[in-house]
Amino acid sequence: MDALKLLALDEEDLGVVSAHVQDAVFKVAGISYDARRGQLFLVINRFVWENTEGKRRNFERRRAVLSFKRVIAVRSIGFDRADAEAVLDLLALRFSVKDEGPEGTIELVLAGEASIMLDVECIEAQLADTGGAWETAFKPRHPEGA
Repeated sequence: MDALKLLALDEEDLGVVSAHVQDAVFKVAGISYDARRGQLFLVINRFVWENTEGKRRNFERRRAVLSFKRVIAVRSIGFDRADAEAVLDLLALRFSVKDEGPEGTIELVLAGEASIMLDVECIEAQLADTGGAWETAFKPRHPEGA
């Protein structure tokens, strides 16, 4: 498979990116926020959902960078930002518009009732694979209706 590169400029696009980063894992040390430039970067190991059709074992993960631009502020809850080795599990990306938009808040929904909230001028997110894939025997499972 070729490296995945996606750009999100609206809520629908963000939903596509969210589907591709569902169950990505990353360390707190992989979070980088440049307040001066208004950019947040996450170095993630994403589960390759697009290659799971018909497979029962030997799934893949890929190293990728998930980036957000036009970020005004960042808040987090439910994990210790000082614990660089803590591993977080990304479940979804959600957008809440402020007033009539385009500004709003992008929420990175994490396992364990944790989250990272990005106040943004508008949606501008990018997902790009940065390395090769490696096999994993485990496919993430979700409770019924989740």
